[in-house]
Amino acid sequence: MEDSEIIQLYWDRSEQAIAETSGKYGSFLCRIAWNILRSHDDAEECVNDTYLRTWNAIPPARPGAFQTWLGRITRNLSLDRWNREQAQKRGGDETALLLGELESCVPSPHRTEQHLEDQALADLISSFLRTLPKESRVIFLRRYWYGESLESIAAFLGCSSGKVKSSLFRTRGKLRIYLEQEGVSL
Repeated sequence: MEDSEIIQLYWDRSEQAIAETSGKYGSFLCRIAWNILRSHDDAEECVNDTYLRTWNAIPPARPGAFQTWLGRITRNLSLDRWNREQAQKRGGDETALLLGELESCVPSPHRTEQHLEDQALADLISSFLRTLPKESRVIFLRRYWYGESLESIAAFLGCSSGKVKSSLFRTRGKLRIYLEQEGVSL
């Protein structure tokens, strides 16, 4: 079923919309949540919460890129859950590692006017990513948006994890320089 047809089911308030969304994007959403949470139960709960958020948002929303929109909801819900769990237990894991990798090239999240600054920062990062060669962009997004491991990215691209690690290191350095040139204080 096409995305526009699924969205129409939400507009019609048909419960079939959730079943169609789950059938088409369920494994994609589970993979995003799993990459962040590393727990099948928590990942499943975040995906179910994604369906609820989608049900409550459509209407009035009519997302243009439905898969990306769903992925963003799942990612945000998963990061929120991960942050809550980390507040309860301070331990290291893969998500802490990948967020830590970006720490040196993005500003601190606790500042006034955060929402507007976050949107401006997101726009700058998007502009930066468009300047990268496709492979570097894919590596960056798979690591920092989808939370994939270095090994998973390397397997997808058919290269070594060392190459992926080097690419990420160079891209973070370029991102830092780009943001500094754009006036973002780090």
